[in-house]
Amino acid sequence: MEALELARWQFGITTVYHYFFVPITIGLSLMVAIMQSIWLRGRNPEWLRLAKFFGKLFTINFALGLATGIVQEFQFGMNWSDYSRFVGDIFGAPLAIEALLAFFLESTFLGLWIFGWGRIPEKLHCACIWLVHIGTVLSAYFILSANSFMQHPVGYVNNPETGRAELVDFWAVLTNKVQLVTFPHVIAAALMTGGAFVLAIALWHVWRARTPADDKPMYRKAARMGAITVLIAGLGVTVSGDIQGKIMTEVQPMKMAAAEALYDTVPEGQGAPFSIITVGSLDGTTEHWAVTVPKLLSYLATGTFEGEVHGINDLQEEYTLTYAGSELTEVEDYRPVIPVTYWSFRAMVGLGIAGMAVAAAALWALRGDRPLTHRGWYWASVSVLFLPLFANSFGWIFTEMGRQPWVVFGLMTTQTAVSPGVSTGEVLTSMAVFTLLYGVLAVVEVGLTLRYARAGADPYDGASLDPADRDEDQAFVFSY
Repeated sequence: MEALELARWQFGITTVYHYFFVPITIGLSLMVAIMQSIWLRGRNPEWLRLAKFFGKLFTINFALGLATGIVQEFQFGMNWSDYSRFVGDIFGAPLAIEALLAFFLESTFLGLWIFGWGRIPEKLHCACIWLVHIGTVLSAYFILSANSFMQHPVGYVNNPETGRAELVDFWAVLTNKVQLVTFPHVIAAALMTGGAFVLAIALWHVWRARTPADDKPMYRKAARMGAITVLIAGLGVTVSGDIQGKIMTEVQPMKMAAAEALYDTVPEGQGAPFSIITVGSLDGTTEHWAVTVPKLLSYLATGTFEGEVHGINDLQEEYTLTYAGSELTEVEDYRPVIPVTYWSFRAMVGLGIAGMAVAAAALWALRGDRPLTHRGWYWASVSVLFLPLFANSFGWIFTEMGRQPWVVFGLMTTQTAVSPGVSTGEVLTSMAVFTLLYGVLAVVEVGLTLRYARAGADPYDGASLDPADRDEDQAFVFSY
């Protein structure tokens, strides 16, 4: 395996792992903010206990997400120096704003929220967790702006003297049409994941015999809240995903063709079918058996059931003619790995739908005060935690793998983006170190999450959270 392949594997492994924490922290920060706001409004101590309980779990995931995210920037410099040099002028602005504004907002106000219980006014303290959530959303916006440039470059000029893409219109980068549909899709998916996180843990406590009977009504409220969030956010994911598919077909038709393994163009008027499941050859070139929905692919790609959808073979010929003659854009094969693109798309959709189905079933079962003692609810609580989470990861894999062989579509191929001075052994060494490090972090994450989830919400002690009632001699400690 060469340095290029190893660098791609390293980026994929570390980014998929980091991306587990991104949707959880975005979604869970909103859930905690809503719980604390409900308590502030109605003074029901159950919501205060829930806000503190899920706040602990949010803090764990935020810390692990921060630790794993630092590696991403390190990789750009080590394994992708030619790419960093080419797009540095474009990426510099959004990533700098993300670090200086969004991350500053997240980390600063999270610190105030963690240490501010009973020390700052209640409304101001609640505002802190809302600002943390706003910071996570802003962070996502600026990072997605940079990523959307890779999918659909805008707001730049290609300077032949410097060999770099140079920024000329920052507003165009921030309002890239790919960005405008990707951002709501990602945020809705994150809220779905955060809702599933709350639903999973609360549902488990409702089912669990050891959970104190007096606490079960509190967990039922949280489980209902999580289930409703999953369903509403799931609808948002569906609508935004449909719009995103049409924009994707417009700017990256090869990705849509690869998502369906459509090799030959379906002319306008015939309507391209969409396969629910296909059994084919390992290289994705031959279909043996498939279940299809007539004309659905045309609707997903164009918005009409009769729309034309370009096939992989025609696009390969078109790209070969368009991008030949440049070292940065000419490659032998412009097709992504078809089976990976095909199945990651279906895994994303299928797991998301399955998550919504479990949430709907849980919401129905949680009506009234019916006990949930059947063993199946244990597996429902476990599965709903992972279904939207893995759907997010497969969505990311589809987005990035479907863009190949481009690192910046139409401007730079992945093979020209890798660092020329990094050897195979060096990439292999760093990948082994990161994999080992991430393995340790995974043990820490799972251990802490299970420990605090099993412990459940702390009892309500009735202590005042008004700073005026605080004992000035009380030690300033990390507490809730």
